Parts: sequence; C-alpha cells; structure tokens
Amino acid sequence: MKRIAIGQAGGPTAVINTSLAGFIENLPGNTELYTVENGYEGLAESKIQKADRKRIQKILDAKYDSGACLGSGRYEFTEDKMVQAVKNLKAYGVDSLAFIGGNGTMAALEKMEEIARAEGMDLQVIGIPKTVDNDLGMTDHAPGFASAARHVAYSVRDIGRDLESMRNFEKVRILETMGRNAGWLAAAAGALMEEEKCIICLPEQKISLKSMADEVRERLKSQETLVVVVSEGVEWDGANPISQAIIGGRVVLGGAATYLQETLRAKLGMFVRSENLGISQRALSLSVSETDRQEAYLVGAKAAKLLEENISRKMVCIERESNIRYNVHIGSCDLQKVKDAGERTMPLEFIRDRRKFYEWLKPLI
Repeated sequence: MKRIAIGQAGGPTAVINTSLAGFIENLPGNTELYTVENGYEGLAESKIQKADRKRIQKILDAKYDSGACLGSGRYEFTEDKMVQAVKNLKAYGVDSLAFIGGNGTMAALEKMEEIARAEGMDLQVIGIPKTVDNDLGMTDHAPGFASAARHVAYSVRDIGRDLESMRNFEKVRILETMGRNAGWLAAAAGALMEEEKCIICLPEQKISLKSMADEVRERLKSQETLVVVVSEGVEWDGANPISQAIIGGRVVLGGAATYLQETLRAKLGMFVRSENLGISQRALSLSVSETDRQEAYLVGAKAAKLLEENISRKMVCIERESNIRYNVHIGSCDLQKVKDAGERTMPLEFIRDRRKFYEWLKPLI
C-alpha cells in the first residue's frame, strides 16, 4: 500500500484546488492519503495528518474555490528543515510526496529526494506546477497563469474604457500587475486593448523614467487618454525593482505604479492616477479561464498516475501540440531540468512581436 502525502506551496491561484482535486480523485484505490498543512512549514513542523473520508470530501468540495484549501504560504525551507521534513515523513510511513507549487517547490522536492536517499529512505517525489507569474520552466505555461492573465486583460480593457469616459477630468492611469521578474502577466494587459491606447512596461526591458515621460507626452498629442501598465518587477533606470518589505528572506515587490505616478505628475504637470490590480489577479474566481480549470485538473490527475507507475523526480508539464486548433499533451519532465531552466522570463520573440504573444495567449484566456 502506498502512503502518499500532498501539499500546496507559495502564492495560491484561482485553480490550485482544482489540481488538488484532480490528484485525489485519480489516486489508485490501495492508497493512504496524508495532507500537509501550510506547505513547507507543515513538512518541517510535522503538520501532517491522515485524510479520512470527511477530510477528503471537504477538500473535494473546495474543488472550484480560490485559495489553497490545505494552506500554502511562504516559508524559509532551509536544508536543515528539509532534513527534518524527511524524518517527519518517515515517521508517518509516507513513501510518496507530491507538492503543488512553482520553482522553489520543484527545487525543494528534488533536494528532499536526495536527502531521503542519503538517509536510506526511498522517497518518490512528484511536482505539480502552478504559478500566476508563468515563470516556471519546462512547461508551455503553468495552471493559474491563464486565469490571472484573463483577469488582467479584461480589467485593463475596462479600466481603459472608464478612463475614456472621464477624459475631461483625467488623461493617464497607471496599473500595476504581479509577475515578479517575468513580464507574462503585464504583457497580457494588451490582449484586448488597441495598441496605441496602452503602454506596457516589462521587467525584461530596462526603462528610463525620462523616456517614459517623453513617450506619454508624445502619445497625448494625438489621443485623449492613455493607460500605462507596469509589472511589479520593472527596473527604473537600472535600479532594483521597488519593494514593500522582506519577509522570511523573500522580497515582496510592489509600488512601481505609485512611483511612476509621482514621477509623471512632476514631469508632466498633470493629474495621474495609479491602481494596483493586487491579489484579485490570482484570487478572483469570476475570472477563471475554462482552459485553465480543465488543465489544472489534468495536471493533478497526471501526477497521481505518475505515482501509481512508481515514477519519481518528475514535474508534470503542459506541452502545446497545436496553436491553430489549440491542443495540449500533459506530460512530465525531470525536476533537475526544471531547476536548471531557472526563472522563465518572456522570450524575445514575444517581446518584439506582441501579436505573436497574443496568438499564443488567446486560447488560454
């Protein structure tokens, strides 16, 4: 009998619980399931419990809810804590571990498998991808991104329409998106907007405040309003991205839109308003993309299948087979390759040819 533990880590998405349900509903019959509370913290501090029917049903009832129903959060998962986590799993007799997460999760799973092996324990590990930032390598995209991108695209379009209605009062609005060091979410802002009505600032491109002010001034000579979208990870004039705090060793980005607002007000001598699209990007169930929901379930189901087949050290990945008539294959790749790929930023071809990016994005949102 397999004893399998499952957890969720990092920032939640609007479909992370769908992946969890896909995993649980496709486990083989002869299985004991254990749930890990609050991600890595639960592993390190032994917040692990055997899932009875009542608990499993409660999880399945949250299949389409936002947030991570097991608890996820941020946690500084050092090697010492990983060693303790392996000991905790061994104490429960757990021989298989699946975790839903991003880059940090995939690296942690691989390291825990190595630690277990050194301890003489055979620990099977499988990663289930999720991230709204879409910065996870070795997969065409990650569950969670499509719904966040959909939210951004519709929000920017509709806020732009609202701005046009108020054109005798204000001319420029600045909107900030998530994304950390990758511009996928910010770039999605233009999917439903006329190109001339929107300037998009990506972390992949160094941006001068003077050049930005000059471009806004020039655009307003031929049009009445303008929306500027900035990713939270944008570097202004080569400086580090603006941050709010450092919590548990992790920099919390935010404030780029407010910073640009004050700069443009001073340089242009006009009223400029900024908005942060905030947590709603990853949390709003109304914005869920049907494609995202379906794929989130499928990656969870694939992870259960890999465990049943005694495959280890893999991450489930989405492989796009066709863009004309959208079709994907749910496969897997080595955790080592995911780790080596690092943080996946926007490719140059998508930055240079935004229309090509929107063709890639369209079936997702």
